[in-house]
Formats: sequence, structure tokens, C-alpha cells
Amino acid sequence: MIRCIKCGMEYSLDEIIYTCRECGSILEVIIEPEVSKDVFEGRKETMWKYKEFMPVDESKIVTLQEGGTPLIKCDNIGKDLGVKLYVKFEGANPTGSFKDRGMSVGITKALELGVKSVGCASTGNTSASLAAYAARANLDCLVLLPQGKVALGKLAQAMFHGARVLSVKGNFDEALEAVTRLALMGEVYLLNSVNPFRLEGQKSIGFEIVDELGWRSPDRIILPVGNAGNISAIWKGISEFYQAGFIDERPMMVGIQAEGASPIVKAFKKGEMEIEVVENPETVATAIRIGAPVSYRKALRAIYESEGLAESVSDEEILEAQKLLARREGIGVEPASAASIAGLIRLLDEGEIDRGEEIVCIATGHLLKDPDTAIRACEEPVEVEADISSLLEVMGGKTSSM
Repeated sequence: MIRCIKCGMEYSLDEIIYTCRECGSILEVIIEPEVSKDVFEGRKETMWKYKEFMPVDESKIVTLQEGGTPLIKCDNIGKDLGVKLYVKFEGANPTGSFKDRGMSVGITKALELGVKSVGCASTGNTSASLAAYAARANLDCLVLLPQGKVALGKLAQAMFHGARVLSVKGNFDEALEAVTRLALMGEVYLLNSVNPFRLEGQKSIGFEIVDELGWRSPDRIILPVGNAGNISAIWKGISEFYQAGFIDERPMMVGIQAEGASPIVKAFKKGEMEIEVVENPETVATAIRIGAPVSYRKALRAIYESEGLAESVSDEEILEAQKLLARREGIGVEPASAASIAGLIRLLDEGEIDRGEEIVCIATGHLLKDPDTAIRACEEPVEVEADISSLLEVMGGKTSSM
């Protein structure tokens, strides 16, 4: 069933509904399969390894083999920071971000419901993913992007996969409001994170983390927060495994926002469940440049229930963390992904996280999602003649010790 997170009103899984008709709040899917974790053994390492926990018709699954992303132990940075650090690298998904998990379930549900056209508003990753999965399912796809606010790599993906791309004169929140109106008119099936089936795919990140750690939780999971669906989805997934008896403890959830787009952090620090919308959000981390996150109540609930934290970081901290992850661990992520590492560093410095903890940071998207920002953050290549003397001069006259 589908249930309102605020008033508890229940709806059928076959209804096309995005918010509660009684109170207007957001919805979640309730599923309680009775299976043993032994059923997962021997299955292919994709998110559909856990298909019993996905509320869609198995015969209609639309997949590009998403999920099964690496959980990378980061000894270099971990040693520097004094923690046991892992990075869950979602850039390894088919279109380069965690959004593929949600789109696999969301598009599968669209086929079940018999819709012909899907749509979303996006800061980039959602549009790239939706366009690819809509193409896979032979559905028409409409994406609304805030004009001049989408990274080049993501825009290229949405266009190349055949979506109808409209550039909205406004920010993400205004684009979402517009496409939501179209969805309520029946023009498209909306696949932003307000759609509860999107988060059902994303919760598989939580499944994989505890599975890969030997059926146990880390002390904390830290991740970037934009529209706020992912933090609540991961908490939901881990909670489902906890309730099924697969794990004994749950982690603390830590949400990191950019300083220029941090309504959830501000609400958390006041101990509140309501946010004050940021009218003109700004950050170099385009994927989390959102001032009115749709799933803020779910996100705050996950943070409070898990006794977790929320913190904001500057653009400078984000870009430094992006470089650190690339140059110390070889993991290339887009700026928003690096917010998790930046947040970890800040919270350690502030004494909010203890040294020695086991931490999983979620890296939500690949470096090449935003190549322009990456290039601007680096020094230009040095021009040199193609001869040995010139090369040695540039290298400081040193020869190799190999």
C-alpha cells in the first residue's frame, strides 16, 4: 500500500498519486516481505538482487543493470582523518549517478500503470537517468531544466537519450512546480522524488551497504542532500532489513547541504520538522542546488529517528574535498558527491563525529557529470617541446629513480 507520512491515509499501489488527498503531505510505499536473507545468495550483483523488497511486477522490470556499485575502502583519507572510511561510489551506475536505481523502479511502475509519457524537473542527474530509462521502456520523456543551471555532462545525456528538453526561465523549484502541474493534468507521469516509487529503488543503496559489510551497519552514513529523497530512502531500506531481522543495529544518518542551499540543516539545528524555503539557492554543487526540497519531512524524520546530524559546507570545502577524494583515493566524483567528504571533515573538526568510527560516505555522481567545474579547479597543462631536455627542465632536471 501507499501511506501518507503525516496523517496516515492509505492508498492503493495502483493509484497514480503523488501527495496525500487529505492533508497534502508526501507518501511512502509500505512493503513487508517475509523472506530469509538466504534468498539473495548467488544472485547477480544488481539492485534487483533484492527484488522481494521492490513493490513492482517482476515480469515488467526495466533495467540497465543498475546497482551493485562498489563500496570502496579509503585507507589513505581514513588514516588521515582517524576513521574507518568507505565510499559507496554511485557514479558506477549506468548513467553515472544513484538516480538510476529509482528510475528503474519508477519506469517499471509506469509500465504497470499503462502510462505513455513520463516527465521530471531536474538539476541534471534525474533528467539524464529518466531519459535513458524512458528510452529503454519506449516511453515519451519530457524534462524541465532550470536555464543555465545544469552541468554540461548531464544536459548532454538527457538530450542524447532523446528526451524533449525544455529550459525553464527559473530555478529548479519553479521547474518542479511547473512539471507537477502537468502531471496533475495527466499529461505526464511524474518521476521526481515526490513519487514514492522512485525512493523504493534508491533504498537499495542501504541494502547493499549492510550486505557488503557482512550484514551489519556502519556507525554512520553520510550523504549529500538536495531534494532530500536519498537520505530517507537509504534509511527506509536499512530499516526494512532491520525489521526483517537481517541486521541488529541501524546507523546514524548524516545529511550534508551546501551553505547556499541548506533549509534542512537550518531546520535541524532548530530542532524543527518544517523548513524555511531558500528562494534563490546557489552553490557550485549543482545537483544539490535546491531551496525547497520536496522530501524534507522524510529526510528530517530519518535524521531524528537515527539520532543523526545535518550540516552545511561551503563551496570551497566541497571543491577541496572533491580534489582530496580524487588525488588521495583515485575516486572521481561531481561536486555534490564530495559534500559528504567535506561534511565528514567539518564534523570531525567540530567534535560531532568521533575518531575511530566506521563511516560510509555516499558519492552520488561521477566526475564527468560536471567536467567544466573539474577543469576550472585544476591548473592548465604546461606546454613543452617534445624533446628530453625540455621535459627534464620542466620536471626540475630530475631523472626517474625507477
